[in-house]
Amino acid sequence: MKQYLLIALRMLAIMTLLTGVIYPLFVTLVAQVFYTDQANGSLLSRDGQVIGSALIGQQTDDPRYFWWRPSAVEYMQGATLNNLGSSGATNYGWTSATLANEVAQRHADFRQQNDLSDSVPVPDEMLFASGSGLDPHISPEAARLQIDRVASARGLDPETVAALVEQHIEMPQFGFLGQSRVNVLRLNLALDAIE
Repeated sequence: MKQYLLIALRMLAIMTLLTGVIYPLFVTLVAQVFYTDQANGSLLSRDGQVIGSALIGQQTDDPRYFWWRPSAVEYMQGATLNNLGSSGATNYGWTSATLANEVAQRHADFRQQNDLSDSVPVPDEMLFASGSGLDPHISPEAARLQIDRVASARGLDPETVAALVEQHIEMPQFGFLGQSRVNVLRLNLALDAIE
């Protein structure tokens, strides 16, 4: 009996050392060496001050900026990176009248605020809140529909803003995983840089 207990305790110590110390240190080292930006939160700075993460969307209704996908959790006012609040979805189903009303309102608002004709389709991500509520990307189509509004609000040539959008389109990973997308925070920072 004593022999089995010693074997079990030795195995516990070895596995604790392997899985609780060595493996986490190894993964941390690999992340810091090969994926430094991602391992540290993909933080973006302006004038030496961190203003956000490329991995987390931020809410704004300022017409001078491109807008993110709607958030189901409505980001906290005055949120900082240390105080973003919770993430999550509404979990409304397709038969939900609340969901239908929210989508209809977002559709009308997006169309009106971007001065779109009735024949222009509004991309789904601008109508439906994301599953996490924190998505940092929109489709290139959603970004292109906002060009005229942003250019007008900033007093910029729409072609300049359109070129900036095209420069910030990220292609699918490995050329086939996912869809083309635009990181809105990176695009908005580039907009601020040209003014």
